[in-house]
Amino acid sequence: MKKSALVLTTVAALLGTALAGAGVVVYSGIYDISATSQHLQPVYSLLETTMHQSVRWRARNITTPPLDDAQRLARGGALFRDHCVQCHGAPGVAQADIGKSMQPVPGPLVDALQRWRPREIYWITRHGIKMSGMPAWQFRLDEEALWDVAAFVQALPTLSPQAYAQATQSAVVTPRVVEAASRRTGDVDRGRLALGQYACQACHTIPGITSSSPNVGPPLQGLASRNLIAGKLANTPDNLVHWIRQPKTVKPLTAMPDMGVSEGDARDMAAYLATLQ
Repeated sequence: MKKSALVLTTVAALLGTALAGAGVVVYSGIYDISATSQHLQPVYSLLETTMHQSVRWRARNITTPPLDDAQRLARGGALFRDHCVQCHGAPGVAQADIGKSMQPVPGPLVDALQRWRPREIYWITRHGIKMSGMPAWQFRLDEEALWDVAAFVQALPTLSPQAYAQATQSAVVTPRVVEAASRRTGDVDRGRLALGQYACQACHTIPGITSSSPNVGPPLQGLASRNLIAGKLANTPDNLVHWIRQPKTVKPLTAMPDMGVSEGDARDMAAYLATLQ
């Protein structure tokens, strides 16, 4: 047998063995996925290394704005207190029960600058991390607020428990002004992302959005070709936006909840749903 053929045969055999081993792990149920057991260290290390490299690559070209402004830090402190402490804790403040029990554990951010640059903290806050419990905040916080959080995390290592309490106890966040939806048309790509970020796939099977194919709400395939929305409204973009945002005003006994969707996000979602023929 020629050397090249031997090498190919060996590689194919090793690949087949690896696939067979992976199949045994996946289909036998041997790997414990419960949150009461930790990941095996090699699995944890592999996931963490993959995550670090992915964030660094995607954040490499982000330009970091000035982050040492006092007002930015004050806003960031309030946002950190309201949205981050329950999972990550803070100087002198323990994580809430949900954060303590997650696997992998969302560790404290006091030492975040030892692992991440500010632009990477911004990227993580904006986009979240798959299969970690870290959510994407880009549909809840605007650009300034995302950088406010990054700025505060950057300053966190310098804060004693007393300084942290002082920085966050009276800080308030002014609600952002959402762009009027009537000033723009819906963005199809952003609408697909918004449907996922508002967890619509938890109840509906939606083409183009990964899910476990739930049977709670009706599948949304072919929504664009239906005459009525919820059996009540003519299927127009404005009516679909209204249904997404305020379903109980259309059908009081519906199980469809109010998800707190902004008008702009609803218009993007309607634009994507209009492509589902």
